[in-house]
Amino acid sequence: MGHREDLLEGAKRCLREKGYARTTTRDIVAVSNTNLASIGYHFGSKENLLNEALIDALGEWGKELEGALAAAMGQDGGALERFESIWSRLVELFANDRALCAANIEVFAQIEHVPTVRQVLADGLEQGREGLGRLFGTVSEDTDQETARAVGSFYQALVTGVMVQWLIDPAHAPSGHDLTMALRQIAAGLMWNGGAREPEPEHV
Repeated sequence: MGHREDLLEGAKRCLREKGYARTTTRDIVAVSNTNLASIGYHFGSKENLLNEALIDALGEWGKELEGALAAAMGQDGGALERFESIWSRLVELFANDRALCAANIEVFAQIEHVPTVRQVLADGLEQGREGLGRLFGTVSEDTDQETARAVGSFYQALVTGVMVQWLIDPAHAPSGHDLTMALRQIAAGLMWNGGAREPEPEHV
């Protein structure tokens, strides 16, 4: 690999080991066996390098996510069984790469101060909205764009929320089974309140 690739790999390693805000140029140089001038030459600044490294790392994680979802979707069973299988695999990804998940969440704190980071995250969100609904098997090519985007946003919110819970308190964070049980209860409540059936009268 050349210096550019070495710097990217070094920056990704630093993101996992030290996080976004605590990584210095000297950290990256040390793990990549390059020099300070290489960062300026290839990326212009440490921030540009870290942003590109984060995009690269999240892209790799996204491919793992896509593979996990594809494997879950290929399993036999009904929609709820597939939903549980998908989320069980997602939880495994969160647990196996906590450092990258933490770095991703840490970057959120930078968006008010670094416009380029905000744009990186905004682009990632938009790509996620377009793809998550299809990955979960909830939308198809026939689904209109507005609905597909809304469904993708819903899954995106769920993925981020579950990820944060696993980072903060993995001992009590929801499992795939927990999320499936919750979905079943929510759906039942919506059917009830929507008039699908009337509640029994209270007896005094």
